[in-house]
Amino acid sequence: MGRNSVATQLVDALVAAGVQRVYGLVGDSLNPFVDALRRTEGIEWVHCHNEESAAFAAGAESLLTGRLAVCAASCGPGNTHLIQGLYDAHRNGASVLAIASHIPGREIGTGFFQETHPERLFVECSHFCEMAGIPAQLPRLATIAMQTALGRHGVSVLVVPGDVLSADAENRGRPSDLVTAAATVVPPAEQVDRLAEAINDADTVALFAGAGVRGAHDRVMSLADRLHAPIGHALGGKEWIQFDNPYDVGMSGLLGYGAAYEATHEADLLILLGTDFPYDTFLPQDGRIAQIDRDPARIGRRAIVDIAVHGDVAATIDAVLPLLHQKPSRAFLDDMLRRHASALENVVDAYTHDIDHHTPIHPEYVAATIDEIADDDAVFTVDTGMCNVWAARYLSPNGRRRIIGSWRHGTMANALPHAIGAQSAFPGRQVISLSGDGGLAMLMGELLTVWRHRLPVKIVVFNNSTLGMVKLEMLVDGLPDFGTDQEPVNYADIAAAVGIPAIRVTDPGEVRGALTKAFAEPGPVLIDVVTDPNALSLPPKIDAAQVKGFALAAGKIVLAGGVGRMIDMARSNLRNIPRP
Repeated sequence: MGRNSVATQLVDALVAAGVQRVYGLVGDSLNPFVDALRRTEGIEWVHCHNEESAAFAAGAESLLTGRLAVCAASCGPGNTHLIQGLYDAHRNGASVLAIASHIPGREIGTGFFQETHPERLFVECSHFCEMAGIPAQLPRLATIAMQTALGRHGVSVLVVPGDVLSADAENRGRPSDLVTAAATVVPPAEQVDRLAEAINDADTVALFAGAGVRGAHDRVMSLADRLHAPIGHALGGKEWIQFDNPYDVGMSGLLGYGAAYEATHEADLLILLGTDFPYDTFLPQDGRIAQIDRDPARIGRRAIVDIAVHGDVAATIDAVLPLLHQKPSRAFLDDMLRRHASALENVVDAYTHDIDHHTPIHPEYVAATIDEIADDDAVFTVDTGMCNVWAARYLSPNGRRRIIGSWRHGTMANALPHAIGAQSAFPGRQVISLSGDGGLAMLMGELLTVWRHRLPVKIVVFNNSTLGMVKLEMLVDGLPDFGTDQEPVNYADIAAAVGIPAIRVTDPGEVRGALTKAFAEPGPVLIDVVTDPNALSLPPKIDAAQVKGFALAAGKIVLAGGVGRMIDMARSNLRNIPRP
């Protein structure tokens, strides 16, 4: 393969677009591309141990930098491994380009070794998915793929057979300029007028914020002040709205807490701000709702919307605020703030005091301690499952911290691969992976990636030897938990065998010291904390069917001889059960 190859042309296009690294696994049809990377300055290859992890890492990098990130995989199984991470990146709104190399072009359609159809496989988890079957299609297809990923904030997949990558390039023109910053969406005047009229007519208003409030914190505070409106948030909005927020009433949804549910249901008007919150059962279905979003396709797909506004949150508030009357009464806001404080005292703060003698260690205490000692600009990556709960309830945003998770795809094992992407993009920034033992076990090979690249990730393992969220799902469905408990594993020993310094913690009195020591180390460290498997969490609002299901499951477990486990669980969760 010469320096005039399609692979070299493709790598040059990536460098021109500002791409600094590619995550992936070498092999077979991808080798010409990797060799071109080797020979090109200004771009590096980050060797992962599973292509799924490469896609996760690229997604995290893009979410943190706002730039295009790239992953790559070889034909057949290499491509199919990508799909989980690409789904996650696509649904998270990360701008990711996946280079999916393919079998030789002359063999496509013959049932050749490792043949798949990647141009079909990735259609559902991408905005653009096309195959370059001849050299003449490059670099134009690469430009379209990159611009689509950047412009639509999602995944593009470029499929290229290995023999095309090795072939001589035919078009060597200069790279096309790419649009990397999105324009501001200003709502139409008639929509702003309707929104203002609805707000002025309502006695009480509540705001519910999602990830779309990024960059609009001060505007949302001004709106809440004018309306005396409580502000609830979805998990995606937590890091952008919860800090410096005197109107905060917590989070709604399965991981929620506080008075957000009550505020959104009891207000005369609920305004959804830049959120695609998926759980329609936690949204009022018979109340009056206004929704503001820069993507009109999201408006009205979770609940019936009375006032639809197409615009950026900040631009919409700027337009509507001069038209709004000051609400005279704070009674609704103050009531919600009191309810929220009461809920926090009874739920969120339940396990963070007087814990020195409680074993196994309460995971809430671990999360609260991490929050206290982590850097002010730390990046937290969070595994799906109970780690989501602890992060949602105990990590405190401040406008500089970032919290990355599989919020929309909900896949296990995302935290460590996300941390790899975050740390690769920001080598001098503190990156902390909140990993469940189930998630870490699934992609444990990425410990080798961390050590290979000497990434200073701090990996905190919540090691409870059970799939806690799955257990809770079974219980609320009236099923005794089955297949959720695992044999205890010492992950500190595994990390040490890989070469990563590790600490195992079983005594709650050692939690703070172990975390402080680990976070001060210049390189990677794994902290294996043995936590209480019975520390489950219930959502802030439980319907009768769920309560009945939980009681039914408890009865089945007791009849099966599990009364001791149910007593332990009841003691662990007594303060977490919402009061009527």
